[in-house]
Parts: sequence; structure tokens; C-alpha cells
Amino acid sequence: MKTTFRKWMSTGTVIVVAAAMAAGCGSSANTNTASNEQTNAATDAKKTAGNEPNAKPHAGKTVNLVTANHPWAEAIKPLLPDFEQATGIKVKVESFFEDQLTQKLTVQFTSGSATPDVFMYRPLQEGKLFYKNGWVHPLDEYTTKDPAYDFNDFSKSAIGSTTVDGKLVGIPVITEQEILYYRKDLLQKAGIAVPKTLDELAAAVKKLHDPKNEIYGFVARGQRSPLVTQVSSFLYSEGGDFMKGDKATINTPEAIKAFTTYGTLLKDYGPPGVLNMSWPQAIGIFAQGKVAFYTDANSIYSNATDPSKSKIADQVGFALFPAGAAGSKPYNITSWGLAMNAKSANKEAVWAFIQWATSKDVVLKTQQKGNPGARASVWDNPEGSVGFPKELAPVIKESAKGGVDHDRPTVISVGEARDAVGEIVQKVMTGDTNIQAVADKANQALQAIIDKDKTK
Repeated sequence: MKTTFRKWMSTGTVIVVAAAMAAGCGSSANTNTASNEQTNAATDAKKTAGNEPNAKPHAGKTVNLVTANHPWAEAIKPLLPDFEQATGIKVKVESFFEDQLTQKLTVQFTSGSATPDVFMYRPLQEGKLFYKNGWVHPLDEYTTKDPAYDFNDFSKSAIGSTTVDGKLVGIPVITEQEILYYRKDLLQKAGIAVPKTLDELAAAVKKLHDPKNEIYGFVARGQRSPLVTQVSSFLYSEGGDFMKGDKATINTPEAIKAFTTYGTLLKDYGPPGVLNMSWPQAIGIFAQGKVAFYTDANSIYSNATDPSKSKIADQVGFALFPAGAAGSKPYNITSWGLAMNAKSANKEAVWAFIQWATSKDVVLKTQQKGNPGARASVWDNPEGSVGFPKELAPVIKESAKGGVDHDRPTVISVGEARDAVGEIVQKVMTGDTNIQAVADKANQALQAIIDKDKTK
């Protein structure tokens, strides 16, 4: 089985490349050649499978896959026929918007449904809840069965995001890091170097802030709950965290400094209405050319670089998150993963699908479509960066080497915890002068959430 699967993986690559050549070339001779190569490769795969009695041990099985309406899902769907041909497993796909997806999964799992067999999920938003409720099957036992899978190739931080209580709950498919976006033209005109520290960022923001001419120094998420994921990198880079073990730590000196820095940048140098901005509004005003610096997830870069959406598409720069007292420590998380239903009747077939979908070859293909994966070898491969702007790819690669595996408090009641943290930053933004008292109260609230979750 293992030898055949590896042979198929290599053959599958030939099939996809040949198909791409056929689609992109106008010569009938080349098209015929590509078509012949594809036919021969498919025939070879069938012969190989037919020569080994156990080449398709799961043939005839059906795996029900539920995905989010996400670019990764769109990238994987055209590749499914290759998997089905090589394994004999049929994959049925359903896709939903994020909120609908969570609702569907919760309803089905609560009722004890054996479907879907495998599904996309947000590890830091739902992973702990799903695991505590017994809805997901840990994958630790599977990852070392086939050495060719090379589980150690995955980013440790990305795996940390999909690990709950020491158990591997899912496999990363999409990673995300916080980076610094900036206006290259504004920095060049003012003779300012790209900030490498938070102190340098604050100085550059102040210098470029020119509200009379509708140029603001800094923008980021200002809404109470959405801001939490982005202030997290400020927190880690100053040496703090939301929790230490089971103890809330959002009132420490490190936390106060981080929250104050973020809140002050928005209060003093942000555009009007920033208190109510989530990422669409924040990157929207940056894309209008009205802000010098913007910090957020690398995954939304196209909103600033797409000429149809951005007035400054050719002037957007990307940089590593600036260092604080503890260095540059952006979050480096799995924003989407694949997990197995604990009630699935086809667990071996489900793992065969997950192993294929997160293999090096398939991750390369989905990453080439602009979906940042978690495999170091794919990022080390020059072909793995073709789906990203030339200046962004090295920033993602460098950010993925370290970082912190969460961007919010790791609790079951994520929404309540985010509100507690966001309250502190918003008080800074509205000019509250006793932030320590605000943080102490918020810390008590977060601790109560942590304690309550232990009983769930």
C-alpha cells in the first residue's frame, strides 16, 4: 500500500503538470503529447494498482468532506479525481460559509452523526470545544505510519495550533502570520527605513502622520473582539501572553505595555472611526492610500495588492513584525485544518484522504494557488512561492520559522475571552488613564472564564 501510494503521488504530479501544459499551449502537437503523457500516466497507475492485491484496500468506500467556502477548498477540488482514481475512494464534498459551517458541524456532532467523515475547522476557534466534546478523533497514531508522509516537515507552531491537551486534533492546511504592511512610496519620500522594532514603528508612524492631508500614520483592527488576534503579536513580542498555564496574565507589565502601544497608535495616529474597524475596514482604508502602516494577517494581502481593489497596489511593502523587548514574536498559527469525525465508520479511508491532501505534492499544488501551507519543504522549494508576491514570500517563510502557535486565549469560551482582552485596548483608545485597573478587572474576568471552562 505504501509503495503504491508513493508511486501514485509521483504519477499524480505528472498528470497535473501535463494537464496544465495542455491547457496553456496553443500548439496541437504539444497538446497531443501532453494528452498522451496523461493517458500513459493514468494507465501506469491502474497497472500498478492492479498488480498488488492490497493496492486499493479502501476501494468502494465513500468519504464525506465538508469544507468552508475558502480558496483552499477550491484548489483541492480539481485534484480529487486523482485521489479517487488511485485509491478507489469516492469523495463527496459540501461547502458552507464559515458561520454556517460551524453551525452545521455542531448540530451534526451533537446528534452523534457519523458524517461528515472529515471536515475543515478553525483550530483556535473550535478545536478545544470539539475535542472536549469528543467530536474529533486524535490523529497521533496515523502520522508515523508512513515515513514518506514526513510529519516533522510541518511547522511546529502550526502543529501547536492543532494540538489540544497533548493530542493532535487536526492537520494544518492554511497557516497565517501577522506581518507589517507599509507604503513604500511614503517611506522613500521621507527617507525612513522599514521599522524593525516597535519603537522604530512608533517613531515612523508619528513622522508620517499627516491628517490634514488625509494621511494617517497607522491602522489596524479596533473593534473589541477582532483586535485581539492582532494585538497578540504585540503581546508576545513584549514577553507576555494571555495565559500562563491555567492563570490569566493580561494585567502583567508586559501585557500593559503591549496593549498601550497598540491602543495608543490607533488613538493618536489612526483614521476616524478606527474604534469600529475590523480587518475589512482597516485594510480598505489602507488600500485607499490613506495610511502609512498597517499590521494584520498575511493571508489578506490581495486586498491591498489587487489593482481592482487598491489605489496603491504597486506601492505596498511587506515586512516582518517589528521586535519588542522579547524580539519579533508574531503569531504563526493554523487558521484552518482538517479533522476526523470521531464517529466516522471509515477512519482508515479518512486518514488516506487527509494524508494525501496534506502531502508534500498536494500542499505544493494548493500553495501555488496562494494558500499558505505549513510544510517547510514546500516553502524551501522555489515553486512553492509562485502564488505570492515576490516581496511577501520571504516574509512569510521567515515568519513561519518561529512565532507563537495561538493568536487568542486558548479556551473553550473564545468569544467571552476575546471581549475581556479587547476591553483593555479599547479603554486605551478612548483615553482611559488608569489602564492597570482596567486590566486587573479584565484579568479577573478572563480567569473566571478559564475556571468555568474546566467544568465543561
